[in-house]
Amino acid sequence: MSSSETVVRAPSELGAMRRALEIARRGPANGPNPRVGCVLLGPDGEVLGEGWHRGAGTPHAEVAALTDAADRGASTRGATAVVTLEPCNHTGRTGPCSEALLAAGIARVVVSVQDPNRVAAGGAARLRAAGVDVETGLLADEGRALLGAWLPSVERGRPFVTLKIATSLDGRVAAADGSSRWITSEVSRHHAHDLRAEVDAIVVGTGTALIDDPSLTARNAAGELHGQQPLRVVVGHRDLPPDARLHGPGGELVHVRTHDPAQVLAQLAEREVRHVLVEGGPTLAAAFLAAGLVDEVHAYVAPVLLGSGRPAMADLGVTTIGDAVRLITRSVIPLGPDVLIVATVDTQSTTEEN
Repeated sequence: MSSSETVVRAPSELGAMRRALEIARRGPANGPNPRVGCVLLGPDGEVLGEGWHRGAGTPHAEVAALTDAADRGASTRGATAVVTLEPCNHTGRTGPCSEALLAAGIARVVVSVQDPNRVAAGGAARLRAAGVDVETGLLADEGRALLGAWLPSVERGRPFVTLKIATSLDGRVAAADGSSRWITSEVSRHHAHDLRAEVDAIVVGTGTALIDDPSLTARNAAGELHGQQPLRVVVGHRDLPPDARLHGPGGELVHVRTHDPAQVLAQLAEREVRHVLVEGGPTLAAAFLAAGLVDEVHAYVAPVLLGSGRPAMADLGVTTIGDAVRLITRSVIPLGPDVLIVATVDTQSTTEEN
């Protein structure tokens, strides 16, 4: 249905979609599968059941909602399913949701976002072919925002890449003697650990691993490990010493022996990684930027001046201002004495200039 068409919709469907978006956020923010919520409505707009996807290998939102309706003793014959993502039409860890909805007698399906995954897509077409009334695009902006990094990862066929930088006001990540703890404040560091807990993998170069000896864990304010630990990825050919902190408790350690960012992402995609956090150092950051493989930048900037020391970015091959990598600022967040700048790469500007 095109956006120009007038839709006669029961008022309860809009509220049900907002509820579906709300409960979908209870699912994990990371992992190979998206956050999805579903609300089932009866002929009078009453809620028959609701459910959300709780992670890979668990029932999808539609099946969870159908189970909830059954537990309530509600019949779903002729009901409307309001779901944040197009019902899948393939068998993976679970069966196709399109078939589950048909078996339950669902007469109408309202979808926020169509599934860009060519393997799983086709649920709307399958339902329509069986005579189900299907509408797509309800609260589509909110639906896309809910999907976060999962959506561009599927659309681009590679993990979504966030580049994280913690720098002084004059763009240094370490002083002249190599010391870097701590440029940013404790508030910023806690925020960065929360970001780690939301991604699937953290990537650093062997240089950073050898110089800084990081653990690359996600910890809460009390210093305890988050329940979800990202994959810890080291990029480069040099070996890590056996006593490196990366060999300690935390997420699985993976050593990718290449300097090619595209190969790194390809190997992580095979592991169903959807969201990658590139943390360092300057050489790795420049390599990902130069390859056009950075989607988002998180720059923690401290009101500190060092004057010399290691820069936040290695050589990008920029010799004139017209070749600069342009970013679009999405938000500026105060964090104690620091600020966090969240920006995306201005690919349109780069294309126009080239």
